[in-house]
Amino acid sequence: MSVRAVVPVAMRLSWLVLFALMIGEFVTDLPGPGWATTFLPAMVVLALMVATTTLQARAAAPRGEPRPPVEVDPPVTGRWSALNSPADKVPSHGTHVYGQTYAIDIVADPETGHGEPPARPAFRWFWPLFRRNRAFPAFGAPLLAVADATVVRASDGQRDHLSRTSLAGLVHLMLIEGNVRSIAGARRVIGNHVILDLGDGTYAAYAHVRRGSLKVAAGDRVRAGQEIGRVGNSGNTTEPHLHFHLMDGPDPDDARGVPFTWRGVGVPANGETFTVGTDAGAAG
Repeated sequence: MSVRAVVPVAMRLSWLVLFALMIGEFVTDLPGPGWATTFLPAMVVLALMVATTTLQARAAAPRGEPRPPVEVDPPVTGRWSALNSPADKVPSHGTHVYGQTYAIDIVADPETGHGEPPARPAFRWFWPLFRRNRAFPAFGAPLLAVADATVVRASDGQRDHLSRTSLAGLVHLMLIEGNVRSIAGARRVIGNHVILDLGDGTYAAYAHVRRGSLKVAAGDRVRAGQEIGRVGNSGNTTEPHLHFHLMDGPDPDDARGVPFTWRGVGVPANGETFTVGTDAGAAG
């Protein structure tokens, strides 16, 4: 097992030790280890967190010149808007970990009639604290295979949580939920997901899939344009959306990002809307 794989495991074990010591000290009436003994594992946890972040970032960073963008079909149809796009900055999400150097987030953005409110709820500072997923047009939208491929991973057992589109929700996500998910590992960060082997050392990752929506399993062969699941709100998310990226291996913990371009669309920039028809992509 590599050092990069061992350090996150050691960090999680250290957290368990720390929690056990804190429970013994402050919750039960058992003799506790005392502040001095509790402080030491806390420092070990902190050191391991820094080491994990550093090792993962260094190992996942691109080496040498980036590969030419791999052209694939768009993973959705309809009208969408891009967020956190590699067209604006790389790494697009501020980190290379999980192979997401060139990742993109997209949200459904259907047109509405004149004078009607936007179909996608906007961020609210104070109220409502959260919204149910059905309020967002992306939730339940079909996800399509971007190429003929083999499914190497398929998981959809995690719940779709409520939105984090208020100040309180965002603070909770950034300070509490996000850190807990990071400790739990990549699977809890990306939520329900599908990873496709496109061949030639390229893998496509779809994250935050809707619970119970997958139509494929590991080992299945899929054709370009085939529905493989539905957009959800699982994992480290603020609202229902698709997180998509290409990488050079099937395991997000070990993979490096690969640039992509969507056939007929390209790589939409932050805030740019694009429309994909049912038969062919077309920039909007």
